[in-house]
Amino acid sequence: MKNTYSVEQKQAVLKRYHSGMSVRDLVTETRIPRSTIYAWLEKSKETGEEHSVSRKAYNQLQEHARRLEEMLNILKTCGRAPHDPLSEKLKTLERLYNEGGHSVMVICEALDVPRGTFYNHIFRNKRAESSYEKRREELRGHIRKVFEDSNQIFGVAKIAAVLREQGINTMIETVRQLMREMELTSVRKGAKKQYEDESRKTRNIVKRNFQVDRPNAVWVSDVTFFRFNDLYFCICIIMDLYARKIISHRVGTNNSTQLVKSTFREAYESRDPENGLIFHSDQGSNYRSRAFRAFLAERGVTQSFSNPGSPYDNSVAESFFSSMKSEEMYRYKYRSKKELCEGVARYIRFYNSERPHKSLSYKTPNQKEHEYLTTMENS
Repeated sequence: MKNTYSVEQKQAVLKRYHSGMSVRDLVTETRIPRSTIYAWLEKSKETGEEHSVSRKAYNQLQEHARRLEEMLNILKTCGRAPHDPLSEKLKTLERLYNEGGHSVMVICEALDVPRGTFYNHIFRNKRAESSYEKRREELRGHIRKVFEDSNQIFGVAKIAAVLREQGINTMIETVRQLMREMELTSVRKGAKKQYEDESRKTRNIVKRNFQVDRPNAVWVSDVTFFRFNDLYFCICIIMDLYARKIISHRVGTNNSTQLVKSTFREAYESRDPENGLIFHSDQGSNYRSRAFRAFLAERGVTQSFSNPGSPYDNSVAESFFSSMKSEEMYRYKYRSKKELCEGVARYIRFYNSERPHKSLSYKTPNQKEHEYLTTMENS
């Protein structure tokens, strides 16, 4: 017996197709035969019901918009403009290239520099500096060995003296510069103060108290890793603790300071929190870096850190990643970074707007936050 479908079913299928869903996925989801869907598509063309923008053109527009957004973020964070001198732009491009997170094509396009010019700059510098850098890299290894062999007690002068005894001639100023680059500091009289200062910097303010009374009071963040096609990708999220809502995320190829900084910037600009915000994370080097700490301090944000080796101190973020991987990422075979990014974004939309939470009395994060905002407007 031939199946019959209502006008509403037909319109729903056509709408989803024109919004970007493939025929194969439509067949899987609706159980409507492929031939029937193609017949509807042909009929819609004849009757003028089709969208003015084709699916391919729609996807191209989406990709173009994504690239423009990425280029805009690069220009916001790099401190350069396309009309700046070429020499300055090349320095900035080299830094962005070394940090990772963006393709060469995108960073060059953002600053209006031909890729060939940039690659020539990189290769020219490598040839000119290869011998010099090789020497400094070897010296770093010798310095670190003497430093560790002394139980981190020897300072610049003593390390330089030991190196000379070993037949490695170098100047004290060179040792000082390299130790500063490697952030090697010898034990000294101020060690106790240093220890107390560092303890204060990495204190745990949240202390597993994940119940807060308003949005934008406490944000928690974490980075997880996902592998496919022999590549590892880093996924950084920021969650508003009040409604367990994911307010920002980024997918990158390096677990860098830039990754967490750009994720935080997106959340901060979209939410515009009041002073007093607490930002909680683990003690990863990207969260503890001087650049990121200064970035938060400029905005009056107080940092809170999980205790070392205590994943339960950030269990809400860990729980989100566990749910996302089991409910989304382990169920699909992604073919590209683009598909991975789309899958992550799709799940976060579902998580915020459709997935009830037991801790929220089975409300969704969006419902919980909307209730609060409605109450504040009516009070």
